Amino acid sequence: MSTDADMQWLDQPIKPICKQSMQTAAQHQTQLTKPLGALGELETVVVRLAGMQGRVKPDIDGVQISVFAADHGIAASGVSAYPQEVTAQMVMNFAMGGAAVSVLARHLQAEFEVVNLGTLTELPPHDAVVSRVIAAGTLDFSSEAAMSDAQVHQALAVGCERIDACAEKHPDLFIAGEMGIGNTSAASAIAAALLQLPAAQLVGPGTGLDPEQVALKAARIQQALDFHTLRADQPLEILRCVGGFEIAAMTGAYIRATQQGIPVLIDGFISTAAAMVAVALKPDVKDWLLYGHCSEEPAHRLLLDHLEGTPLLSLGMRLGEGSGAALAVDILRSACRLHAEMATFADAGVSDKETEA
Repeated sequence: MSTDADMQWLDQPIKPICKQSMQTAAQHQTQLTKPLGALGELETVVVRLAGMQGRVKPDIDGVQISVFAADHGIAASGVSAYPQEVTAQMVMNFAMGGAAVSVLARHLQAEFEVVNLGTLTELPPHDAVVSRVIAAGTLDFSSEAAMSDAQVHQALAVGCERIDACAEKHPDLFIAGEMGIGNTSAASAIAAALLQLPAAQLVGPGTGLDPEQVALKAARIQQALDFHTLRADQPLEILRCVGGFEIAAMTGAYIRATQQGIPVLIDGFISTAAAMVAVALKPDVKDWLLYGHCSEEPAHRLLLDHLEGTPLLSLGMRLGEGSGAALAVDILRSACRLHAEMATFADAGVSDKETEA
């Protein structure tokens, strides 16, 4: 059981962004052999990375990808197109390297792990699975709190622990993925409570529901919101009442990564909901967040707008797992290489606007 002492890490400050590195990186951009702004978001993101990494020429060599998995009690009410057994099956697929994010992690030469916080189907021990089981999934949040106080604290602490475990390798970037049948319902409920919006404005098809099923899903989530009567200024209570173990672990990981000075690349709808909780708990987390893509889940854009996040990609994806963020890593790496390796006007003997004037 978690105690107040176990949660003292949450009170630690978020590492400040290095504004001097950002200013110098922005000035360097003005000297490169291109019109200012011609590389669009690549210029913006590399300047932000400079501030996060505290160096004028940042890079993204070491990448840590951690996929957090857990089941959800709400899934038993039919809010997903897939049975809950799929969560455990996918954990083993991650472990064996067959999932989409596993393939992308190999391509990126990223450090990769899958963390099991509790599946309905018990999993056998596996060397490639980090077992941090809290329970066999959360409770059905439409009629009771998804987690106890101790459980939400324990899940947050798992995220913290996984960052501390990788911090000695000094990763340049952290990506959290997720797996859990029913977790788009939990993410929708979290976002609805934080934004104080009706569930119908945030609920989408998830794993592939038809319109009638989406309407039933929205009704179920609205039932939960009406039952819990959560306020927007209660992020931890929102997470406890309608969240999931894996979403809480992602929240903890985002906070701990930014305390450690590790840039975070957010994936899709569920990851962004976790980021909203992290920012609500620790507003300075926001300075360390980059956004890999805008997913096909209809409300993801609403969440991105709330966080003032600009996604690097928009490919109609809705897989989760961290897959969209993993795809965006090569974009970040390209931005860093362009920033570091392009010639300046002076180096290339090219006239810029001021010279021509």
